[in-house]
Amino acid sequence: MNEPPEPPAGPGRASRARRPVRSTVSAVLIALTCVLVPVSLLTVWVHDIALDTGRYVATVAPLGTDPAIQDAAVARITQAVDVRVDGPAVTSDLAAWLQAHGLPPRVASAVKALGPKLDDAVNQVVTEAATRVVHSDTFVTVWTQANRVAHTAVVQALTGHGRGAVEVTDGTVTLDLGSVVDRLKDTLVAEGLSPAERIPDVDKRMVLFQSDRLARIRGAAHALDVVGNWLPVLTVSLGAVGVLLARRRRRALVSAALGAAGASLLVALALVAARHYYLDHLPPAVQSPAAAAAVFDTLLHFLRISLRTATVLGVAVALGAYLGGAGRLPRAARGRADRAADSVARWGDAHGVRAGRAGTWTAAHRRWLAGTAVLVLALVFALWDDPTALTVLLLVAILLAVLAVLALLAAFGRAATGGPDGSVLR
Repeated sequence: MNEPPEPPAGPGRASRARRPVRSTVSAVLIALTCVLVPVSLLTVWVHDIALDTGRYVATVAPLGTDPAIQDAAVARITQAVDVRVDGPAVTSDLAAWLQAHGLPPRVASAVKALGPKLDDAVNQVVTEAATRVVHSDTFVTVWTQANRVAHTAVVQALTGHGRGAVEVTDGTVTLDLGSVVDRLKDTLVAEGLSPAERIPDVDKRMVLFQSDRLARIRGAAHALDVVGNWLPVLTVSLGAVGVLLARRRRRALVSAALGAAGASLLVALALVAARHYYLDHLPPAVQSPAAAAAVFDTLLHFLRISLRTATVLGVAVALGAYLGGAGRLPRAARGRADRAADSVARWGDAHGVRAGRAGTWTAAHRRWLAGTAVLVLALVFALWDDPTALTVLLLVAILLAVLAVLALLAAFGRAATGGPDGSVLR
């Protein structure tokens, strides 16, 4: 029995042999891109927020007027000041002196009963004074100045190095309120509460953040800082190569965009779970859960916005790539849009509205014009400072408007020269 002849070797056979390799490499690169997208956003947060003085101060400065931070500061400052007037001793001496001068015993007993109320009155005076100081511009100034060097606390929290107004010890981040306490002492003395002069030099730190796992992430934070802003560029490059190597590039682009969006969404949900876990397991060192929540939310605000933006951007890119494909649904959608544009063009032509040469030129170069619009808006997004999900939606709306204008101009061009099948539309 004769064996079938082997197919001749040639470029076509070699090309078919390389297809599985290219497809495998493409799949690996796209999967790696999906994983690296949220990691890239994390590196940007570490590099631009956690370890950058200007951005860190701009991020935490509004906390100086946050009600939760102010209430925590009032409580901690009042506790640090701790002005104590021995009310029972004072009222007892006063009652003895009055009784020695003929005061009835019942009145002397009533005077002695005022001792605890005197303590409460002093505490109320201190609290009111502390509230006025904290709610004034003084506290905002002190808070901002302290946090201008506070980025060293985050650096120390992540790398174990650095000192400043904010200190980190055993995973606990504390803010020194010494200058605010000194200002409050002067205020109390000026208002006639002379015992405030004898306030001792006690611990005046307010705990902002505490985690026993802080030391475990130092190595990872250092690595993320070293990578810095290069990882996003590498991630985009890997994704682009993966799409270019794919046999079906449009489908690969849809898969990469949806995968990146899904990975970003998972990390965003993990941050929500981490927030709930942290606030539910606050150690006793944290005096105010509300203040801890405010600090947590403020420091991670940029990261959460970035993850949300990446999710929306991924879905938008995937949807755009899908609708631009050759599937039945995309073709039907584009056909309906063109028919609607043709209807508008016929109505305009019947009423003397024409696009002239602009319409015929747009009809001949519509695909290139649409591609240019996409590239321009992609460049705008890349150069946008701190884009958000609303930025993505705004650019998508602009792109849809541009595509609608191009469709109308092309329809007017077809109305002037003839339809796709050669029939004159007007």
